[in-house]
Order: sequence, then C-alpha cells, then structure tokens
Amino acid sequence: MPFNPTLSVITIVYNNVRDIERTMLSVLNQTYPNIEYIIVDGKSTDGTLQIIELYKTRIAKLISEKDEGIYDAMNKGLAAATGDYVIFMNSGDEFYRTDTVEKVFETAPDADIYYGETEMINDAAESLGQRRHKAPAQFTWRDFKFGMSISHQAIYIRRSLTEPYNRKYQLSADIDWIIRAAKKAKTIVNANRYVAKYLVGGMSKAKHRQSLQERYNIMKEYYGLVPTVLNHFVIAVNLAWYWLRHKRTND
Repeated sequence: MPFNPTLSVITIVYNNVRDIERTMLSVLNQTYPNIEYIIVDGKSTDGTLQIIELYKTRIAKLISEKDEGIYDAMNKGLAAATGDYVIFMNSGDEFYRTDTVEKVFETAPDADIYYGETEMINDAAESLGQRRHKAPAQFTWRDFKFGMSISHQAIYIRRSLTEPYNRKYQLSADIDWIIRAAKKAKTIVNANRYVAKYLVGGMSKAKHRQSLQERYNIMKEYYGLVPTVLNHFVIAVNLAWYWLRHKRTND
C-alpha cells in the first residue's frame, strides 16, 4: 500500500508582512496532497493578516489572537493539529523545493521521525549555505550534545510522540521538544537531502546570551553536568574554527 500520511504544517507569525507570503507559498505549492496547513498569528497589525486572508480557502485552520510568546503560539498550533506527522515552518522559513514533502515520505514508510539538511538564507532570501551544524547520518536524542544538529524546520515528527513545548524555556524549548520526542522514537530516518530553508536571526539571535544559557540547561538535564561542560569546550572550538574560515556562524 502507498504511504500517504497527513502532515500538519504549522506556521507561527506575528507582524511579518515581508516574509509570510513566501513561507505560505512554499507550503501551499507542495506537490504532496495530504497537508493540513495551520497558521497561528499573534494578532498582527502590519498587514500580515491581509496577506493570509488571500489564501484563506487553502488553509485548514487560522488562529489569530494574542499569545504569550512563540512557544505558547506553537502549543496552540500543536493542539489544533490532527495530522499523522507535524512540522513547524514558521514565517520566513521555507520547504527547500516544491516536492520536498513528497520526497521525504518516499524515503521510507511509517518512520517515527524524518529529518534532513537545512540551507540558511538571509533577509533577502539569499543563500548563506549549509548550516554549521550538519545533520548527523543517523540521528538519536543524544546527538544534540554538541549543538542543535537538526533545525526545527527540517524534522517531521509523528504527532502521537509530541508533547507541548515546555514554556519555562523562552528561546530554546524546541531543543527540549525534539529530544523528548526522539527519546520515544523507534525509527528515525534521514531523508539524505536538503529539506528546508531557514531564515537567520530571530529572538534566539537577539537574546543570544539567554538562548545559550537555556541550551546549556537543557543539555545538562539530558546529558549530565560533566559531559555538558566538556562538550561545551568542543562546541567553542568548533565555533571558533568555523568563524575563522567563514566569518559567520551559520547557526
């Protein structure tokens, strides 16, 4: 039998009229037919909602209301999702190609998690190349010990394995969320292709120190204090070496 699960694609947006249409079209133009598209808008006032309204007949669910931050909004999207799998493609990000979802699910049937590689893009949607953290050949929950090796936009998770985001983390709850799901997963499949384009920046860049502290605390919780301290020396060396060669971090 063909493997054609329903994928819930969730887009979180607030006042991003510049990028929302690009993200929406990357979802709506997918060749894969079984997509439930959910948009959670934080009551935008800059014209974002007017853009969304242009495509309202092609959106399964639109939630537009004030929220208490990005992970509150993402939890609303998760609660609204009914698909077999979920993925977040937030405003500014894109699927890599129009056939990306189709190709991912063709990789293998019925996996708990699918993942792939990510291309970084700037504000002008120009390529900055591959992420510094390359996706591992075979991902497990332990593979975030040296950093987030799979971007949030590049991982498809069986919805039954997901839990709400832990809102005690304001900037890095996605790391905790993925680790929790990966610990429960029995089959994790590498699509061995680029699957997403990620817009650099965002709150984790604007509040970089807080983001790093949260990531450290998450790693300490799952991997232990001493390994996390030692691993951060490796992280620092790798970051410095990448910066010397490329003059940017591509996180």
